[in-house]
Amino acid sequence: MGVWDLKRFLFLGIVVLLAVYSLAVGAENDFQTLDQETQELKSAVLELNRDLSMLEEELLYPANTQVAVFVSMDVGEYFALDSVEITLDGKNVSNYLYTEREVNALHRGGVHKIFIGNLKVGEHELVAIFTGIGPHDRDYRRGASLTFSKNIGAKYVELMISDREQNLQPEFIVREWE
Repeated sequence: MGVWDLKRFLFLGIVVLLAVYSLAVGAENDFQTLDQETQELKSAVLELNRDLSMLEEELLYPANTQVAVFVSMDVGEYFALDSVEITLDGKNVSNYLYTEREVNALHRGGVHKIFIGNLKVGEHELVAIFTGIGPHDRDYRRGASLTFSKNIGAKYVELMISDREQNLQPEFIVREWE
């Protein structure tokens, strides 16, 4: 084998190595492109899911017949919330058992949407039963009610649990949001 053959062999080896290297770099770029496209597709699916969820809520609960009920808490030293039961026009529409984490969120100012539904225009009665541990670590079950008039448009009702300092008792308020 001559010097020229050896140079040609080395040249061919270098060309092959460069080709393999460029294929490896190209494959890495392809993986990066594929990963980027996957992330974009994932974002698009999440956005579509959000839009579909909003559309579903608008279709199932149109604003002109919608009623939503929320639970909020202020302080909560005299009452440890366990559950809330909601009856609307004599029909049980919601029962919710709260976790310790959810109660903590309510104590920090959170609001929980416990019920959303449709109501016809007219007079309606909402009754909320609150269950938990009251003063002196005793089982506590209290109810609060609200008779309200449903007009065209959404109606929002708040079930508020607060402390009545002078009586050392919890207070349960049901009120309409404007």
